Amino acid sequence: MKYLDEYRDPQAAERYVREIARIITKPRTIMEVCGGQTHAILRYGIDQLLPDKIALLHGPGCPVCVTRVELIDKAIEIALHKDVIFCSFGDMLRVPGSAKDLLSVKAEGGDIRTLYSPLDALTIARNNPSKQVVFFAIGFETTAPVNGMTVFQASRMELTNFSILNAQVLIPPAVELILSSPECRVQSFLAPGHVCTVTGFQDYERISSRYKVPIVVTGFEPLDILQGIFMAIDQLEQGKYIVENQYRRSVKRNGNTEALKLMNKVFRIVDREWRGLGEIQNSGLALTDEYSMYDAEKRFGLTYTIAEGLTDCISGLVLQGAKKPPDCPAFGKQCTPEHPLGATMVSSEGACAAYYRYK
Repeated sequence: MKYLDEYRDPQAAERYVREIARIITKPRTIMEVCGGQTHAILRYGIDQLLPDKIALLHGPGCPVCVTRVELIDKAIEIALHKDVIFCSFGDMLRVPGSAKDLLSVKAEGGDIRTLYSPLDALTIARNNPSKQVVFFAIGFETTAPVNGMTVFQASRMELTNFSILNAQVLIPPAVELILSSPECRVQSFLAPGHVCTVTGFQDYERISSRYKVPIVVTGFEPLDILQGIFMAIDQLEQGKYIVENQYRRSVKRNGNTEALKLMNKVFRIVDREWRGLGEIQNSGLALTDEYSMYDAEKRFGLTYTIAEGLTDCISGLVLQGAKKPPDCPAFGKQCTPEHPLGATMVSSEGACAAYYRYK
């Protein structure tokens, strides 16, 4: 606990809050990109400690939340096959598709298994040669290396009964989409520390320079976030717009070079549809031609598209930072963690789930 307590020291937090209040001169709007940061802000009451001049917006930093309904429905169709073992992280099982979720398929007898690591799916495939094993590969750049390693190892093992349903997305293009909107209110970003641990922060330097916004690579503990906010406010007050690295104990400018090499070998950059945000150019990862035989959509012939249905859910506006969860007419009423209308309520990193739990 020593290393956790070090970043949760109440007296140090008070000093940061006082210093932020001392230097701020006008209203400022900051967006934290990562859902883990959103939950920490609400769990520790950081939003209540800050001066009224600071508005915190919550960005599209939850990969479960931005996975399209169409892809959830494709996952359900694959999981309904009698000869399929469908593997996923647990938080995907209750994300609603157009008619049901994966947990409903499991209740109906589908062989759906919750994994802690995608590499476990390879063991399942090797032990069940008569079954097709499919792993639901979601995530930002944080999960891309291990998902890529799983495909790489499947190739080395010459497994013919393994594939991935790929939902890998990239954060920087989504940040640019938000900044390019005429309605954008964001003046500074807290960049996701875990993502930058893999990728580094060179892409954010280009964004900071182009859009003239301060970006602070930030961790997930209370003092990380307060220091990140202080650094962002300090830049705004000085009229600076550079990338600063608060999360230096984990993040280097060039990231994890070995992980990036593997990602570039297995994946290529493509346009990707985001739930609530639409298509974002160069924001997704698809398997390269060398590894395309492990693409579950191709293996099962899934080429259709599904229009998202209309509900009271405003998760798209929440993901863009245009609205906050309590602004939704369904929040806490028709939409709860037990009966979610959208992924931002069901996901462990969703903004709606954070507000419901801590507010």
